Amino acid sequence: MRKTLSWLVFLAVWPLGVMAEESAENEPDIEIRYGKKETTYEYRVNGELVEIKVVPKVGPVYYLVPAADGSFERSETSRILVPSWKLLEW
Repeated sequence: MRKTLSWLVFLAVWPLGVMAEESAENEPDIEIRYGKKETTYEYRVNGELVEIKVVPKVGPVYYLVPAADGSFERSETSRILVPSWKLLEW
């Protein structure tokens, strides 16, 4: 009975570990740089710079995102999609 229960628990938990490993591959690497006037967050996916978040000491947050010509353009919203799920609601 205990052996069967152990296998059932293992089989129920095992996919969660596999999913965590797969999602970790797609998460961006974030490099934070602190400056006198602003803090920047560089987001890289597979080594490619995909977005820069700029948090100035004074003023609103803005993003630098890649443009078609290879340069970066300013944006007020992030283009990185962060998955979110509703787990409980009451």
